Formats: sequence, C-alpha cells, structure tokens
Amino acid sequence: MGEPGTKEVLSLDELEASVGLRTGRKHTLAILVENKPGVLTRIAGLFARRGFNIDTLAVGPTDDDSISRITLTLDGAVHPIDQVTKQLHKLVNVLKIRDLEPEETLARELALFKIATDGAARSEVMQICEIFRAKVVDVTKRSVVVEVTGTDDKIEAFESLVRPFGLIEMARTGEIAISRGRTET
Repeated sequence: MGEPGTKEVLSLDELEASVGLRTGRKHTLAILVENKPGVLTRIAGLFARRGFNIDTLAVGPTDDDSISRITLTLDGAVHPIDQVTKQLHKLVNVLKIRDLEPEETLARELALFKIATDGAARSEVMQICEIFRAKVVDVTKRSVVVEVTGTDDKIEAFESLVRPFGLIEMARTGEIAISRGRTET
C-alpha cells in the first residue's frame, strides 16, 4: 500500500491482497509429497496457522508408491497464497506445488446421496439421476443411494433437486484436479 499523501495508485486486487480480504478466486493446489506419516498434518497445520480455511482436501497415491498427491481447494487473496506456497516448499517432505489455473484445470468430485424414496417419488428421483448421469448404487424399500461424479456446481445442483424428496445423508470426497493437456515440468 502506498504511503499517505503519495500519488501511487493501487488496483483493487493489490488493495485486497494487502489487506488480506477474500478475493472470491478459488485456488486449487496440487501438492506432491513423500508418502510418510505426519506430512498431511504439517501441511494442514501450516494453513491453519495462517488463518486459511481449507474448503476441500483429497489425498491419494500416485504412480510412484513413495509419493502421494494432495489436492486442496481454498479461497484467498493472491499475496497470502504465495506466502503459504513458499512456506510449503520449505517443508522437508514436500516435493512439488502447483496452483492450478481454473481455466486450465479439470476438476471432479464424487458424492454419495442417500435419498428417501417411496412409490411415485422413486421414479422422479430416477429421472433426475438420468439427467445428471448419476449411478444408483443401492436400493431399499424406503431409500436409494446415488453416486454422482462431476464439478462442484453439478453436485450442488443435484443436491438442490433431490433435497425436497428427503435427503437422509450425503458424503462428498472433495475435489481432485489435474491440468489440461501437456505442461512443462
């Protein structure tokens, strides 16, 4: 921020970054780490100490058994995200970090919905499932369990349509993401 009385003009992005306000930009970080105990705890702790709320977190193996991939999404100003990624690089078990650009990223999430259904409601739920290309994975007399895979928006849209039938339970994995096409490493 410029000193009082100077003619230095700041953009809105620079002002929000300097004050630490939320920008509304979702950051998706892909982090490659050594597959060792305590790594996830140290990474999550780093974000917690800096006051960031992690929106989604997914961890899984890679093609190399000694390396895991952590995908986390959060909202924040550009400057503080840069500070956190610099601090992440200092952690011993962190191998690589990428802040994936939204327009160059493919992101998906898996969700399971247990929906109360009986008689006529069941056929309506099945029609909604067809529209969303959802997969029915379990059926009982009083409920149906549906698997939906897609973007955050798709899952939220599905939820809003089935909630009136009686949403008994819902579980979401959190986003996983990968960059489109081929990139230089």
